[in-house]
Amino acid sequence: MISRCSQEKSPQLTFWSIDKQQVTVDFDGGRIVSDAGLLPLRDFERKLGVIRELAQLFPDPRNQLFVTHTVENILTQEVYQFLAGYFDSNDAQVVRDDPLFQTLVGISPDQEDGELASGSTLSRFQYSYTRRQRKRPPEERPAFFEQRQSQIDRVHVLNNYFRDLFIRTRRKPPAHVIIDLDATDDPTYGQQVLSFYHGYYRQKQYFPLLAFDGETGFPLAAWLRPGTVHAACGAVDTLQEIVQQLRQAWPNVAIFVRGDAGYGVPEMYEFCEREGLFYAFGYGANATLKRRNEQLLTETVDEFEKQGEPLQRFLSIDDYQAGSWSQPRRVLAKVEVNGNGTNRRFVVTNMSGAAQGLYHGFYVKRGNVPERPIGELKNSLGADRLSSHGFTANAMRLGLHVLAYAIFVLFREATVDVPEVASAELGTVRTKLFKVGAVVRTSVRRIWFHLSETWPHRDLLLRVQAALDKFAQALGRERTAVPNATPSTPF
Repeated sequence: MISRCSQEKSPQLTFWSIDKQQVTVDFDGGRIVSDAGLLPLRDFERKLGVIRELAQLFPDPRNQLFVTHTVENILTQEVYQFLAGYFDSNDAQVVRDDPLFQTLVGISPDQEDGELASGSTLSRFQYSYTRRQRKRPPEERPAFFEQRQSQIDRVHVLNNYFRDLFIRTRRKPPAHVIIDLDATDDPTYGQQVLSFYHGYYRQKQYFPLLAFDGETGFPLAAWLRPGTVHAACGAVDTLQEIVQQLRQAWPNVAIFVRGDAGYGVPEMYEFCEREGLFYAFGYGANATLKRRNEQLLTETVDEFEKQGEPLQRFLSIDDYQAGSWSQPRRVLAKVEVNGNGTNRRFVVTNMSGAAQGLYHGFYVKRGNVPERPIGELKNSLGADRLSSHGFTANAMRLGLHVLAYAIFVLFREATVDVPEVASAELGTVRTKLFKVGAVVRTSVRRIWFHLSETWPHRDLLLRVQAALDKFAQALGRERTAVPNATPSTPF
């Protein structure tokens, strides 16, 4: 039932009764937001200068005399939309009047004409053109080539910035860095440029190349690629850029590289060997390798039949040379026998040590990184929702999804003393901490976000805020020259 009294400011909705109490809804609650838990994250990110410093590097060919929404404001709005679970440009229509998002961007909720960028503004920004340019054919736009160059430069700026951000947010120079390379399918559902049908995945898709720090999951590169390229396409160039930036910052750092069989190509081995990198890449089975460990497989099967327990055995083949290789290399062979049958896996490496130790202590840890970061990017940040038509627009958008993840990785690093946050998936933290309602009230001196006194995660939020402040303060003190670390192995 809907009712309205003459003295009431808003209608009321009356539903059922619980004993003598009627369940009633009105619209007198004031300004209420649903993502107030993002405020500590934004405060932390502002102290580190993540988005501010990127905005200073970001190409922007727009005529600044007519710009309403600055680069920094647009990047902030997009990144925090992703972190809050609003993955599409159209979602800007939901948040552009939201007092919480206005505050995150740096606009007072009381400000006249304080609306954030609309979905169409965000979409145009991805293409580096303005509303006036959009009405003209591309070849007739006065700044066509500048616009195109800006689109390309933005993707390069983002990738360089990931490494710079990783380097400057380390509390001390690391003794070693593990670079995890991987690709992931990114399905498409329209007429996206360079989207092709992939026979293995059985879908139209893009096939991005991603690189992460193997210990923290911090992203080091994110390149959008056409849907049918080889997994290793561009991997050597990407790895070279990463290695160059790491060694400029830390000349003595030991660098390890991991990847699945898609990256086990001669060009990758030769680059790593030439640059002094330690590597372990998966390698596809073939008749020669199977023949070399056939005896081990037979012995393992016999032992399994006697014991009835799953078994793994390892063999090091130190003189294997494929036809396309310039020299012999070491191949680790794993033989596994269990109730489901037999399984053989191979890894090419230039590292010394016991085969079992290298396999379990180093290679298979790819199950955490990069698998976990890719899962969070797709499932918790919507990085597989690249719906723009243009390829470079989608490439930039992928980079912003990855930037949002980089901020969350820093958040997780800073809260290492709050284990229920530091070890949690992004989706879990969003539900538990970010998605909290608040009543917004403003005064001349303050913008108040009033949380419920019965909110069960109040103490958790206070602990998180203390940890974030501690990390930011320590990082500010420690961003001075320190001795380079002595290289060590990561396992």
